[in-house]
Amino acid sequence: MPSPEAAEVVLSCREIAACVDFFVDHGFRLESIFPADEPRRARLTGHGLRLALERGDRDGGGHLRIRAERAREVTAPNGARLEFAPPPRPGPTWQRATFFVRRGEAEDGWHEGRAGMLYRDLVGGRQDGSLIASRIRIPRGGPVRDYVHFHRVAAQVIYCRKGSVRVVYEDQGEPFLMRAGDCVLQPPEIRHRVLESSDELEVVEVSSPAEHETCVDHELELPNDRIDPAREFSGQRFVRHQGSGAVLQPWDIAGFDARETGIAKASGGAVGVRVVRPAEPDAAGELSHRDDRRFWFVLRGALTLRRGGEAHRLTTDAACVLPPGEALTVTECTADLELLEVAHNRQDSRRSV
Repeated sequence: MPSPEAAEVVLSCREIAACVDFFVDHGFRLESIFPADEPRRARLTGHGLRLALERGDRDGGGHLRIRAERAREVTAPNGARLEFAPPPRPGPTWQRATFFVRRGEAEDGWHEGRAGMLYRDLVGGRQDGSLIASRIRIPRGGPVRDYVHFHRVAAQVIYCRKGSVRVVYEDQGEPFLMRAGDCVLQPPEIRHRVLESSDELEVVEVSSPAEHETCVDHELELPNDRIDPAREFSGQRFVRHQGSGAVLQPWDIAGFDARETGIAKASGGAVGVRVVRPAEPDAAGELSHRDDRRFWFVLRGALTLRRGGEAHRLTTDAACVLPPGEALTVTECTADLELLEVAHNRQDSRRSV
């Protein structure tokens, strides 16, 4: 990828995806896109140029952006605009957790993201930039318009909820199929590619920070020759967890079981994933956790979450964020309840999940 200090031509466009496709068809190549769920910036190179496509309320126009320590603009005698701009500062990566509930009834808010995938945001406000959780869909199966890429993240997990998807990862051998109930830990900057999917694929992706850059690797072909399952990427190891045949263990509340995925150990406690379900009729109890935050997504069924004087009925597709140290009560669980739990901890203060 070219140096971020390189000058670039900035073009405004209302439809990022269509413009990316156009320039790729005419000899440019995509270098990065930001953010993946609802892109508003894409960088491309080709024909000796570096382009920055930026979402705006109009198409066309353009100016030259040059990296500099001090921001200023000048105009050439012919009207061309030169923008001198400092390198972009990273957004917030960690804030204290706040309680949040999104009910499961609504199905609005879907939008097209990277590679033609459909995204729906599950956490309003994204915990002030600390966390993004998304439902991601591919309605029609077949080959996916993807490429070898990586994400500049601190932690990222993907849970396959419906359908199946064929993927391949750096140093992990041949492509494999993720089926409903499977999940992976994607360590920071591991190269990977989505190859093809079934009809009605749906995954849940949870990442930190909320907004992060997706970069294309044009040099590496996957699968690559090296196989090293124990390789660490920024202190984390890739994990492929298969839901079929997984061992159940007691959860934090008596009467519930949890499917442990091994992700907490492989990530050094930065993120942990469990799938929870009631093991006994009328299972209920109190919960207080010590993780920096926990994210819940109701895969199916329903439960009531009580917090102080509040009672929240969480049904299929509902999501919530639970801060640490609060007294919570889980009651009125349906027999078919299945709950995806992602525990999330700041990397410089990791703890066991």
